Amino acid sequence: MIRNLCRAAAVAAIAVLATACQTVQTTRPGAVGVERKQYMLVSEAEVEKGAQLAYQQELDKARKEGALNADKNSYQRVQRIVQRLIPQTAVFRPDAPRWQWQVNVQTTKDVNAYCMPGGKIMVYTGLIDQLHATDAELAAVIGHEIAHALREHSRERMSRAYAEQIALAGVAVATGAGEATMQLANQVAAVTFTLPHSREQEAEADRIGLELMARAGYDPNAAVSLWQKMAKLGGGGPEFLSTHPSGESRIRDLQANVPKVMGFYQAAKH
Repeated sequence: MIRNLCRAAAVAAIAVLATACQTVQTTRPGAVGVERKQYMLVSEAEVEKGAQLAYQQELDKARKEGALNADKNSYQRVQRIVQRLIPQTAVFRPDAPRWQWQVNVQTTKDVNAYCMPGGKIMVYTGLIDQLHATDAELAAVIGHEIAHALREHSRERMSRAYAEQIALAGVAVATGAGEATMQLANQVAAVTFTLPHSREQEAEADRIGLELMARAGYDPNAAVSLWQKMAKLGGGGPEFLSTHPSGESRIRDLQANVPKVMGFYQAAKH
């Protein structure tokens, strides 16, 4: 009897997933030509709800440690850069400039930055200090992270995980709203801090980020120098590279795409 009930629950979960599956075009292609369609099993609203909770948990931890926006110069610098980047997101998503953007800086030696779904940005001071990053190089990192949010890569990765783990999806379907949101928050945190992006997603974020920074008036060549600096960091590489794999191929791809966006940079300067 129990086995039959479990089988019925699994069948029901599969049916829910099949019904929920959508093929979406999250962004316009832009000059860099990102046109891949994505398959989603999780709703945008639910992922953003989970992201808000996960982000708040990170803010609370940093606040307790006295590390949230403690470096006023870095905080103001990051704010200025982000405020130039946000209006450019309309090129890829008309709704994005109206997102409830949040921008914070955490004092830590870790070399990292992220943008959770819905525009929840965090930049670590280690990224600024250890790379001696210029404003344009910071714009490259932040633009790259914003691109992940525009393309809803977290939602896509969570959808893939649901498809691969039907049992987990069945549990999520059966739980109440509060518990389901907590599960989503945990999954958003996992894809943000632990699971590496696919090369496909990384290439998309690189190209969209390149166009965002150029349109905002930052030299797109700085994206190349940024990753060259990343590659020179010793040891096993910074934490950022655990979820953002580096390599000569990505640098070559960035160099190949710089000419596509250089006109935007030159126009923004005048």
